[in-house]
Amino acid sequence: MAYVHTRRQINRLAFALALLWSVIGAASVEAATRKLMVLGDSLGAGFGLPTEQGFVAQLERALRARGYDITVMNGSISGDTTAGGRARLAWALVSRPDFVIVELGGNDGLRGLDPAQTRANLDAILKRLKEERIPALLAGMLAPRNLGPVYERKFNSVYAELADRYGAILYPFFLDGVALDPKLNQRDLIHPNAKGVAVIVERLLPYVERLVARTDG
Repeated sequence: MAYVHTRRQINRLAFALALLWSVIGAASVEAATRKLMVLGDSLGAGFGLPTEQGFVAQLERALRARGYDITVMNGSISGDTTAGGRARLAWALVSRPDFVIVELGGNDGLRGLDPAQTRANLDAILKRLKEERIPALLAGMLAPRNLGPVYERKFNSVYAELADRYGAILYPFFLDGVALDPKLNQRDLIHPNAKGVAVIVERLLPYVERLVARTDG
């Protein structure tokens, strides 16, 4: 347990340093360039993949190919729960993103955490983003089926209800078209491989474009 705690501290320090560098680097970026932050877990962080094959890099390339002058920032930490994302949200906002993709909850489900906790944490994140007038896209997750229909119903309902409450764009299931497909996942069948990430980006892109449109003009 001590090792896990130390490793998590290291991850959080690395996250803070990365955000600091993003703020410093922003001074050299043209004013027209907007910033999209992915506040997530290992799926957003590109676990097991080279940086250029991860979700952040692939999404940025896809957006730029569509003509958007957008930098996608990695605000994700592998292993994080919604509680972890909530705890570091203030740090994430130091980099002043123009909009945010919230990709959290998968680890809550895998650990069987109380859906009420997941709801409370995501509620706090979306509330803060709304207060800051930062448009948000909420990427939903589905509960593992082995936890039973009651848990599944409570967990799965969180995303649509909160997106509606805060006016966030909802993408119902982040792993849509990819989950459990051996051809699109790494050996653990949890984390997408590069091809799987490409599928996610392709399916998510229209929703991201709707998000970007909320800041146009």
